[in-house]
Amino acid sequence: MSTTLSDQDKFTLRTAAYGAVMLMAAAGASGKPGKIAAQGSLALTAATGLVGHVLADYPKGSDLSGKSVAELADLVLPKLTEAMTLLRKQDQAEADNFRTTVLVAVETAARADKGEPSPVLVDMDRKITEALDAA
Repeated sequence: MSTTLSDQDKFTLRTAAYGAVMLMAAAGASGKPGKIAAQGSLALTAATGLVGHVLADYPKGSDLSGKSVAELADLVLPKLTEAMTLLRKQDQAEADNFRTTVLVAVETAARADKGEPSPVLVDMDRKITEALDAA
């Protein structure tokens, strides 16, 4: 099956994936948010397939800063569900690839300090997983 994504679809995937990493960084702000964001973003760039090609670019024009973790979550969590929905409609294998890629990036971000993730990061990981699985 050939998967065709519009520019808007690609923007949604990028915003969702990079947003998940930024959400982890924001939730772990008491630690090292820059390191969390960098490690998670690097994991996204290791993606393969269609998802890898889409995530090779950062979502320019999307505001992933948020004034609070809650504000960022309000943007990112629905985007994760939207991304999974649009991929599942076209190609289940790429939907699975996207889900795995995001979860690997989130896990990488959570372990950026080379230790066990804090309870806050574990909880955010759970919320991200639930958003991915809501589609």
